[in-house]
Amino acid sequence: MSGRGGDLSPRQAERLTEFRERIQDVLDELPAQHDHFLLRWLRARSFNVQKAEVMIRKHLEFRKKMNVDSIISDWKPPEVIERYVSGGMCGYDREGSPIWYDVIGPLDPKGLLLSATKQDFMKTKIRHTEMLQRECRRQSEKLGQNIEAISLIYDCEGLGLKHIWKPAIETYGEILTMFEENYPEGLKRVFLIKAPKMLPMAYNLIKHFLCEETRRKILFLGSNWQEVLRNHIDPDQLPVVYGGTLTDPDGDPRCRTMIKYGGTIPRSYYLRDSLEVQYQHSVTVSRGSVFQLEVQVPAAGSLLRCQFSSDGADVGFGVYRQNKDGGSQKVSEMLQVLPNERYNAHLVPEDTRLTCTEPGVYVLCFDNTYSLLQSKTVSYTVEVLLPADGPTPSPGDQLQ
Repeated sequence: MSGRGGDLSPRQAERLTEFRERIQDVLDELPAQHDHFLLRWLRARSFNVQKAEVMIRKHLEFRKKMNVDSIISDWKPPEVIERYVSGGMCGYDREGSPIWYDVIGPLDPKGLLLSATKQDFMKTKIRHTEMLQRECRRQSEKLGQNIEAISLIYDCEGLGLKHIWKPAIETYGEILTMFEENYPEGLKRVFLIKAPKMLPMAYNLIKHFLCEETRRKILFLGSNWQEVLRNHIDPDQLPVVYGGTLTDPDGDPRCRTMIKYGGTIPRSYYLRDSLEVQYQHSVTVSRGSVFQLEVQVPAAGSLLRCQFSSDGADVGFGVYRQNKDGGSQKVSEMLQVLPNERYNAHLVPEDTRLTCTEPGVYVLCFDNTYSLLQSKTVSYTVEVLLPADGPTPSPGDQLQ
């Protein structure tokens, strides 16, 4: 049995009932509660209920951390991402699933990563995925059948050495991991078209981020790629440039109102060139070590701001709050406020801002434990902006 709605074995049906019961306390917080949605998580974990429960609870933490429920309406990508990240949704396949195009050749990975933060790229991809999920729900209502996955056309023409730049591969790997962990069974099939000779090299760099089931959905098409696409997509849903008959209203065969084609980023967008930040402090974080900075926040509602950049390579950064008991505490004993992530602060200066819900001692951690060979020099400025009715700190209160 496929493990999909209407095609369950008695054992799979039992596991579905058990899964629903085990997550009853968070069911209303999920974006959907129907069987089709829950079965996606079970299939992703081979109907192991315990593993599926862990996965879906982590997804809820992810949604809260990234403000996913409002990311479409309340967050907009930076202008450089809007203008120069290629791709877009255009048309539907023969089964009614939305089609997303990734156009690789014109993409300028280095220019983009010098012009926006890795976290902005991640949020952009989450936003795109949520928009596609919303379109799947609309198609389900329109067609009266369950549409839960998309078709992806990956246009590899122009794939070159610039696309396998190490920071770009690392960023793309994190995006793939995010997709695998939080949108299981969201991909129906991937069509790789116009592949150059170096595609196997590029694929080898990212394939370990993909689960085996996702890898099986990837179709490497040859010279007959247009014919294969038409077997899965009606011509009137396929742009002329990809072998169909669809055009923009003005006759554009590339459908540029729906699919963006990127381009080289003007240096005027480069943040390191345009931002002149004067940092107050500098520290060298030795290889395999962590630098911790204690910041006293005197009032709830205060804004904790940390601007930082690193020299030569990325650096981890996270924020924690000491327990009220005080005294010496390990990070593992503190409350996590901002999860530790690796930031490309050597490419784009970071400016992190947190609203502190409680007063106390907050601990900023610059993490280099993952680097066994290289020390990192981090330049930083930290400030606490008090709420309008908060107490006035005396000099020296903020940094310990």
